[in-house]
Amino acid sequence: MAVPLLRRWLAVLCLLPAGLAGAAAEEFRTPSITAVRVEWRAVLDQLRTEIATQPTIASRFTFAGQRRVPAWDPRSTPALVQLNAINASIFAGIGRSPVPVLLPFDTAGYLEDQADGTPLPLSNYQADFRPADLFHAGPAGYDAVFSLQPGAGGGLPSRTFARPVEVQITGSILIYDLADSLGGRGEPVKALAAQFPDVRRFIREGYVRYAFTRFGVPYVVSIQCLDSAPRARRLACREAYPIAERFLKALRIAGGQPAQPRHDISTEIVERPTAVSPDFSYYPGGDIIARSSVRRRGGRADFAAYSQIRFPLEKTPAAIRSQSFGRKNSQVGRGIYPWRDNFCEARSFQVGQCAAGFGHQGQDIRPAPCPPNSNSESSCHPRKQAVVAVRDGVVIRSLKQQAATLQINTSNEHIRFRYMHMNPSALDADGILNGRRVAEGEKIGVVSNYLDFPNGTSYHLHFDVQVFTRDGWIWVNPYTTLIASYERLIRSRGREIGTDPPAAAAVAHALPEDVVRRSPREGREN
Repeated sequence: MAVPLLRRWLAVLCLLPAGLAGAAAEEFRTPSITAVRVEWRAVLDQLRTEIATQPTIASRFTFAGQRRVPAWDPRSTPALVQLNAINASIFAGIGRSPVPVLLPFDTAGYLEDQADGTPLPLSNYQADFRPADLFHAGPAGYDAVFSLQPGAGGGLPSRTFARPVEVQITGSILIYDLADSLGGRGEPVKALAAQFPDVRRFIREGYVRYAFTRFGVPYVVSIQCLDSAPRARRLACREAYPIAERFLKALRIAGGQPAQPRHDISTEIVERPTAVSPDFSYYPGGDIIARSSVRRRGGRADFAAYSQIRFPLEKTPAAIRSQSFGRKNSQVGRGIYPWRDNFCEARSFQVGQCAAGFGHQGQDIRPAPCPPNSNSESSCHPRKQAVVAVRDGVVIRSLKQQAATLQINTSNEHIRFRYMHMNPSALDADGILNGRRVAEGEKIGVVSNYLDFPNGTSYHLHFDVQVFTRDGWIWVNPYTTLIASYERLIRSRGREIGTDPPAAAAVAHALPEDVVRRSPREGREN
């Protein structure tokens, strides 16, 4: 039977009488995503203007494309094909982006100096920003990370912060539709108004962000910072303002290529195993430990499974439970099950999806405890519990950083997964660094206990999810995503505490015979 018909029959189950089905759990759903339309004619007009500043290299570009070909066909935009070919040696795969790639790179000046035989260091064409730490383009758009060394950048005020400042930029054809009470806020920036009329600056979730729309596409430039006094090891947001604005003023069209128009992606019910696990159980999403949130505002119930992922620990069983409140609260205990949501627990981090505006940005995952009297060097020890890539993706991480982020960029997803508390030195030694490509299920580290220093936490993995919006990358609750991934891994469905599963005989009777014989697909479609 076709999958859509199967889904209709599953929906019928939701309408079964309460006496038959018991208290039904909330359905898990995929996220809703909006696809934007790119104004490529305006892109070509802007590119022609930028190239015209260097007449000696203008002949290298052809702006009259072939007629009678679709607008997304490369033959319709030869100038962009030529631009991609030039810049691909610096920004690999730039032509894969379906949105115009804006970077602080002066292609015209670079070509002019190449023609004269006097090419300068790359930073001379990048407003003093050093060569890109990361550039990654794919079917959803592109992401790049640049950095400015201490003392670099003429005309900038002196800085207390003694480390390179990392600047991120994202342009995306996909926007995740979130219920976001803080979305769209910000203040105009007069110094950028002529170049980016709708730009707005705001501090959100530990970053100063500059959001703007160009050629119909949302872009966000961001720098991680603290809204506080400057410190040697913590960049103050007001120190970040002039660096971000220097970056924005230097943005030019560096590449990109039209693609077939995208359609919005509607939310759907997530397929889950039919077999019921004899032991896996979990509390509902948003049901965090009582009085564990900021100002006791509670958790956030979010039934979106944001991506079909592999569970981030290699082995089962595993626990999701509070690392800050569980030891003092008898509701949680020390067992593996039931799991309990800890997104939005009290923390000092800004999280717009939490009712209080602050909280825990993800979920704490703990491997199963060792059996009593086990050898500390046995394979069950937390120090040997492998952490794996949840999807095929690209790593975002600089040397010595504790957090490792996995970036996913496909035709229907633009999403990030962040891992924290693994040993930074081990990650460096293993090459878990900017641009590293990893495969789903590949080992990327082991469960550890770092929080800027050894023994900073209990042994656990912090795992969180960020999706792209017009405000940039926003943390969302990964609890449902993790439950769904764990169910796929153990090939059985968990039981939500406080709900009763439908009677097996009644379900079988409600479904057509051929549906009863079929099992849901385990694979992922992209």
